[in-house]
Amino acid sequence: MAKRRLTLTIPLPPYSHPRNKWRQAVHRAALQEKGRRHIAYTSDDRLEVHVVLNLTPAAALIHDVDNRLKDVLDALQGRAGGPKNIHALQPIIPNDRQIFRVTVEKSPRKDAKRPRGRIVVRKLQRRRPKRNRSA
Repeated sequence: MAKRRLTLTIPLPPYSHPRNKWRQAVHRAALQEKGRRHIAYTSDDRLEVHVVLNLTPAAALIHDVDNRLKDVLDALQGRAGGPKNIHALQPIIPNDRQIFRVTVEKSPRKDAKRPRGRIVVRKLQRRRPKRNRSA
């Protein structure tokens, strides 16, 4: 049997206020990429998420990575405001409890032509133990 594809790379749309509007834009981008790559996550999948925020120097001073990460994870679950038990949007990931590792970074960008960043969702990769090289 062929392996299921689980790696999804999503280009981030420009941030827009209010944050629920941006969550909807992130969700649309994720849904489009998910359909294009024919990827489906099940509730048994263990995942990791990597978020890169390419920001201008001024925007990098304003945006907190924890707030943008929360927006991204909520968008991937289909949440963009309203009661937590109601998913107004189709979930990309059934539940963020499936996410076992997250990395977030702010990266400066100098021009408007560079992408706004990306989200990479993939199967949880096992970490190899570091070997002690002092011996």
